Amino acid sequence: MVIGGGGLGMVVFAIIITLLGGDPTILLDAAAPTGQSPNGAPYQASSAEENEQADFVSFVLASTEDTWNNIFPREFGGGYREPQLVLFTGVVQSACGTAQSAVGPFYCPADQQVYIDLGFYQDLKYKLGAPGDFAQAYVIAHEVGHHVQNLLGISSQVRASQSRLRKVEANKLSVAQELQADCFAGIWAYDANRQGDLLEQGDIEEAMNAASKIGDDNLQKQQRVFVIPDSFTHGSAAQRMEWFQRGLTTGDVDSCDTFGS
Repeated sequence: MVIGGGGLGMVVFAIIITLLGGDPTILLDAAAPTGQSPNGAPYQASSAEENEQADFVSFVLASTEDTWNNIFPREFGGGYREPQLVLFTGVVQSACGTAQSAVGPFYCPADQQVYIDLGFYQDLKYKLGAPGDFAQAYVIAHEVGHHVQNLLGISSQVRASQSRLRKVEANKLSVAQELQADCFAGIWAYDANRQGDLLEQGDIEEAMNAASKIGDDNLQKQQRVFVIPDSFTHGSAAQRMEWFQRGLTTGDVDSCDTFGS
């Protein structure tokens, strides 16, 4: 995929920035936070296809809850607080501000909710070149990975450290945080497969392809032709694939120490 200039290019670039856990505050405006789903009511699908997508997203989220409800008491000595899922179209209010559909999936730590515009999955397939159900599941599991980081206090530690660092060093912490969320997504895939033989042939390839497509190096090649590693905020294609694979292979939270590696 080649991202064109003009309005379309900016929309797609906005999607890419926050795909798989980019900080939504970068693209959110300063509207007063509400922390509520649209109209405070259950999401109403506009078509049978959208209803099927909503069911799939809910299924994956429930699967991540099974995984982390098992892990938290064993690894951290406490219960897991499940995030809320908000499905929206067009625009949504979160405790992080107002988000447009172009922002793509994001996690808001202030209200502990995962926000997903179902239309994004068409962009994931056609604009970003990452089709498949498991590519979509990977996106959700990554956002839940950020929720896990929030519960463990990792996110707040990263923000506090970044406030004292120069941009290049702050970016490195951002990369470590994103790669850890990728590793946590891999742990979910490991656990889900162990519990219910979830994975089918080609699923891992779909997730790895999604990770590769949105690696900072690939995105920068599309945007600028050359790569600037010091500006990376999510990690290279190779890094993203490596850390997802590490979580998937080990199923071990301790293997996801991207900050100490």
